[in-house]
Amino acid sequence: QVQVVESGGGLVPPGGSLRLSCAASGSFFSISAMGWYRQAPGKQRELVATITSGGSTNYADSVKGRFTISRDNAKNTVYVQMNSLKPEDTAVYYCRAEGVITLARTRENYWGKGTQVTVSS
Repeated sequence: QVQVVESGGGLVPPGGSLRLSCAASGSFFSISAMGWYRQAPGKQRELVATITSGGSTNYADSVKGRFTISRDNAKNTVYVQMNSLKPEDTAVYYCRAEGVITLARTRENYWGKGTQVTVSS
């Protein structure tokens, strides 16, 4: 019904930059917000940043000033520009479409499969 697909992950050196993209597709009425989350080995998944359809954003303290989330509502696509990357940013990054109103009039969240970001020399 709803597919969420991330792209743009890869290997970058410390201090480098990377831009991730995520597109939601399928059959649904609307999406309230989209967000990025990450999970490092042995750790819980944590919020990176979210953005609502109206453009309101929030960021984890650990990425404020370095990451910027943006969206194109017409394309149901969200981006995160990641600058000044640190080894601690290494994780699988997951995209989530939140508050999706389905054709059955339910409200659901949908996760992507994730994309690996590795920050290393």
